[in-house]
Amino acid sequence: MSANNTKKLGKNGPQVTALGFGCMGLSAFYGKPKPDEERYDVLDHIYKSGELFWDSADMYADSEDLLGSEGNPGARENVFLATKFANFVTPEGKRVVRNEPDYIRQQCNKSMERLGTDYIDLYYMHRADKSQPIEITVKIMKELQDAGKVRYLGLSEVSADTIRRACKVAHIDAVQMEYSPFSMEVEQEGVLDACRELGVAIVAYSPLGRGFLTGSIKSPKDFEEGDFRAISPRFSEENFHKNLELVDTLKKVADKKGCTAGQLTLAWLMNSDPLVFPIPGTTRTKNFDENMGSLKVNISKEEDQEIRKAIENAEVAGSRYPEAASGALMVDTIPLDEYNGPHKSVMS
Repeated sequence: MSANNTKKLGKNGPQVTALGFGCMGLSAFYGKPKPDEERYDVLDHIYKSGELFWDSADMYADSEDLLGSEGNPGARENVFLATKFANFVTPEGKRVVRNEPDYIRQQCNKSMERLGTDYIDLYYMHRADKSQPIEITVKIMKELQDAGKVRYLGLSEVSADTIRRACKVAHIDAVQMEYSPFSMEVEQEGVLDACRELGVAIVAYSPLGRGFLTGSIKSPKDFEEGDFRAISPRFSEENFHKNLELVDTLKKVADKKGCTAGQLTLAWLMNSDPLVFPIPGTTRTKNFDENMGSLKVNISKEEDQEIRKAIENAEVAGSRYPEAASGALMVDTIPLDEYNGPHKSVMS
């Protein structure tokens, strides 16, 4: 991959590949994972392609273990590796968000052990605990950075105000948000503006609408058992066909350009701002190669306007997460001066 396909991760970050790879689907949430041999073949193909910005999390089943045993010599030195903490499943099976200082330190060590490394390139707070000020969370993350365990700091699914507060404690290098023609909250709720102001990269997860925007999913019946999209309101029987209108419009624009709807969508996101890094995931090398083709797609000003008009005219039906998980999106945490919790001493 040429240097032209890399760019700087925010104002303080390194040069990384402009299109990242989301590793979640290789291990979790999209049905039964494929056999290890097939998964290693996918990672091998991705590595040899020169795509070297990989995104994982401690909650993605065996994802960190899989990456830690990836067999290419020199891969750890060459791959810019991101992982995350905060999503926790209790013994009773309940999902909770954990940002306590000791928990962050503990999970960082566990992730390094699973990944087979003594440092993490980019460490994200996966979700914010509303009841703990973001200042406390970021101070602990900065401690990990100062200790050399973490090189760059990231947040995920937080509000513009939370980003600004966090950056007063330590520079946040990247904010990971769902961002696609189906999910425009990054622009609508001031997150993109805050990141431009502060020099923070936006890492766009689910940039293809969890596969919907490629046009390859024709019905909710296409989801296999264990695929979390089957319980997502946006993919319900009631909403599915309502959302095809935007997909059809993007496909028409893509057909005129001689590319796929997925390539058009990824190129459009990368064209929207130099700070934006999409991280599509897949379990198939064919799909990966198609996604990489988006790096060769140029979006004109007129095409950008056409796509934006289609987005504005579309009425996206259904929320992006089930109601139980929606409260952890675009989070504002309690202000530090209103907090009297157990970790306030951390800030002294």
